[in-house]
Amino acid sequence: MQELIPLISEVGFPVVVTLYLLYRIEAKLDNVVASIQSLPERMKERA
Repeated sequence: MQELIPLISEVGFPVVVTLYLLYRIEAKLDNVVASIQSLPERMKERA
């Protein structure tokens, strides 16, 4: 049990930062997907 506490303190911070960054990237990826999905309709309007 005593070996587990330093491991959590060393690994815990990078895990939290990674999850936060993945959450932020996910929101931006949703915008990219929506733009790509609307592209055919926008192309039809221009033609």
